[in-house]
Amino acid sequence: MLKVHTKKLDNIALLCLEGRIVTGETEVLHSAVQLGSDARDIILDLSNVTVVDAHGLGVLLQLREETIAKGIHFKLLNVNKPLSRIFEITRLNTVFETNSRFNFSREVAQRQQMLVAA
Repeated sequence: MLKVHTKKLDNIALLCLEGRIVTGETEVLHSAVQLGSDARDIILDLSNVTVVDAHGLGVLLQLREETIAKGIHFKLLNVNKPLSRIFEITRLNTVFETNSRFNFSREVAQRQQMLVAA
C-alpha cells in the first residue's frame, strides 16, 4: 500500500512516499500531485519506497510530463540504491532530476528570513 504525506511551503510541495509504487496503488500518488499543482516545485521523496514496477515508472513519467506542461518543476529526492538501479537500467535516470538531499526545515527558515527582510 502506498502512503503519501504532503508538506507544503509557499510554492514547494514535498510529497513523502511510503510503500510501493505499483499497479493498483498509484491513484493516491496521482491525487496528491494534482492537489499540489498550485506549487512551483513538486518534490517526491522516495526514501521510504520499497518497489516501483513498470506501471509505477509510467505513472512517474506521466506526472512529470503533466507538471512540466503546467510550468511546475518536478524532482525526485532520496532515491535509494535499488530504485536508483531501476532508473539506471531503464535509463530514466537521464529523464528525472534527482537529488540526494533536501532539508525542508532549512528551506522554511531561509524563506522566512527572506519574508522578514522584505
